Amino acid sequence: MERDLASAWSGGRRVERVAYLVGAVLFAAGVVHFGVFLVDGGPWEGPVSWRKPVTFGVSFGVTVATVAWVVSRVRMGERVRVVALGLLVVASVVEVGLISVQAWRGVPSHFNFESGVDSTISMALAAGGAMIVVSAVVLLVAAFRRGAVEAAGMRVAVRAGLVLFFCALAVGAAMIARGSIAVRGGDPQLAYTTAGGLKPAHAMAMHAVLVLPVLAWVLGFARWPEIARLRVVQLALVGYAVPTVVVGVESAVGIPPSAAPVLADVVAVLGFALLALAGVLAVWGVARFPRRDI
Repeated sequence: MERDLASAWSGGRRVERVAYLVGAVLFAAGVVHFGVFLVDGGPWEGPVSWRKPVTFGVSFGVTVATVAWVVSRVRMGERVRVVALGLLVVASVVEVGLISVQAWRGVPSHFNFESGVDSTISMALAAGGAMIVVSAVVLLVAAFRRGAVEAAGMRVAVRAGLVLFFCALAVGAAMIARGSIAVRGGDPQLAYTTAGGLKPAHAMAMHAVLVLPVLAWVLGFARWPEIARLRVVQLALVGYAVPTVVVGVESAVGIPPSAAPVLADVVAVLGFALLALAGVLAVWGVARFPRRDI
C-alpha cells in the first residue's frame, strides 16, 4: 500500500502532482485558520466566523487531492485530464482564497452585495462554483466511457463517487440560488437560513468520491476474486447512499438532522452500519488474504 501511494506521486502526471500540492496547501490553510479561531475566538456558526475558511480549506484540500487520485485511475485523453483537473484546482484556490479574505475582513463571503468589492467577490465565488461543476461533468463523462476503469469494483466506486460528487455540487448550486433569491428579496438573514438548511445533504454527498474509491483500493490488496471485491463495494455504495438520501430528503423539506423522525434515524443508522461492515470486510480481507503478486 505504501509503495502504491508513493507511486501516485513519483509516477503521477504533472497535473496530478500539482493537484496534490494545492490540496495540501488548502488543507493546511484550513488548519491554520482553526488555530486563528482558537486564539481569536468568536462565533463558530454564522455568516461571519472562522468556521468558513476552516471548513472550506480542509474540505477543498481533501477534495482536490482525492479527485486527482481517483481520476488517475480513469483512462481519458491527457488534454481532457489537464483541463478538468486544472479547472478544479484553479476554482478551489479561488473559493478558499476569497472566503479567507472575507473572513479576515469580517464580512460575509456569500450573498454579500453591500459594496462593489463584496459584490465582485460573491460573483467570483459563484463563477468558481460553476468551474467546478464543469470539471465534474467532464470527469463524470470520462469515467462512464467503456473501458475507462478496468477493475469492476473500482469502476463502480469511481462512477458512484463522481455521481454523488456532482449531486453535492448541484445541492451547492441550489444553496446559492435560494440564498441569492432571498437576498434580492431584501432578507439577507433568510438567505443564510435557507441555504444553510441544505448543508447536511451537500456534505454527505461530497465525500463519497473519497470513501468509495479508497475502499475499492484497499480491496485490491485482498486475494479475492474480482466478483467478491465488487460485492463489497456495492455493499458500501448502498450503505453510503441510504443515509445520503435520508439526509437529502430531510434537507429538502427543512428538517434538521437533530429533529429528524425516529424512522429516518433508524434507516440512516442501518445505512452507516452497512458501510461500516463493508469497511470491516475490506480490512479483514487484506489482513487474512493478502495478495503476494503486487
